[in-house]
Parts: sequence; C-alpha cells; structure tokens
Amino acid sequence: MKVLAINGSHRKGRNTATMLRLVLKPLEENGIKTELLELVDFNIKHCKACNKCLRRTECSIKDDDMAFVADKMLNSDAIVLGSPVYFTNVTSLMKVFMDRTRWMHMCKNLLEGKIGAALTHAGLRNGGQELTQMILESFLLHHGFQVVSARDPESKIYNLGPMGTMFDALDGEQIIWKQGVLKDTLAVKMCYTLGHNILRKLKENIN
Repeated sequence: MKVLAINGSHRKGRNTATMLRLVLKPLEENGIKTELLELVDFNIKHCKACNKCLRRTECSIKDDDMAFVADKMLNSDAIVLGSPVYFTNVTSLMKVFMDRTRWMHMCKNLLEGKIGAALTHAGLRNGGQELTQMILESFLLHHGFQVVSARDPESKIYNLGPMGTMFDALDGEQIIWKQGVLKDTLAVKMCYTLGHNILRKLKENIN
C-alpha cells in the first residue's frame, strides 16, 4: 500500500508540508509506504481547454510533468492534498494541478474508490481555511475518492478538519504570530488523527 501527499504551497517544506508529514507519520509507523510531492518542484502547464479529454482519457499536453504526477496518483491507494489559503482559496499551483486532472475524470473516473483527504493552513485564525478545505474535499469527491475526515469518532469534536493557523494572539493592534504550525497544538492533533483514520480506512478496504 502507498499513500501520496501533494503539497500545493509555493514555499517548499514549510507549514503545509509539515502538516502533510504529520499525517503521513502514523502511516509510516505502521509500515505504509508514503511519498510527499511538492508541486513547486514540477512544471505543470495550464489546461488549454482543448476538450480532448471529453472524448478519451488522455491529456493533449505532453511536454510537462503532469503525466509523472498523474502516474504517482494512479499507483497510490490514498492521496492527501494540502494547500495554504491564498485569498480564501487554494493556491494557483494547486488549482492548475486540479484543472490538469480533468482527463482523469471527464470520460471515466480513473481515481474512483481511492482514499482521499485534505488539509489547509493560513496566517489568520479565520483566514478561509474552511472554504479551502471544502474546495479540496469537493475535488476529491468528484473524482470518486472515499474522503476521510480528521474526526476521531471516539472523542470530542474540535473543528471541521486539519486547519492550521499562524495567528496566536492580539496585543492591542499587534498580531502575535506562532513560530510555526507545530506550535498549533490543535492542528497537530488533527493531522495525527487524520493519519490514523486513513490507516483505518486502508485496513477496512483490505478486509
């Protein structure tokens, strides 16, 4: 089994990547193979809206890295998407990637039945995390993924998903920022819980 994490941040290895690694950790500890892809490392061109994928499961763009990324997705049992919030939405990197998966969806849902999950991170406490989370999860649902949440069914509910923030406190008009997402104890807890829930779902699918 393999779990693939895809980071849509323009800043490689930062807070969103840290959250994705937290999700992957319980899986790795249980012998699951994992991989983290940083979209900033790849050349993924914009969709040309040529509509070739309306007729066959194929993309007309051949001279970029999307085929490599798509192959990783097709050969994974679960995929976790992560994006920081840019103007209450996913990043442009993540959106271009999402658009370019159109050929995997229009004629046939090539990713149908795989396990999917998502997480977000923003500077502000209420910086658009919930809307961005919904956008990512909607994308996964339309591709036919079994979307896993970060809720521990045996515990209290804390929020609607693994959504990190850099906001710590307000001192007058001055915002006090956390030093990193690892200081966001709730986000850390939710990431670990998401990882365990993905692991449980993988085991259920085997049985």
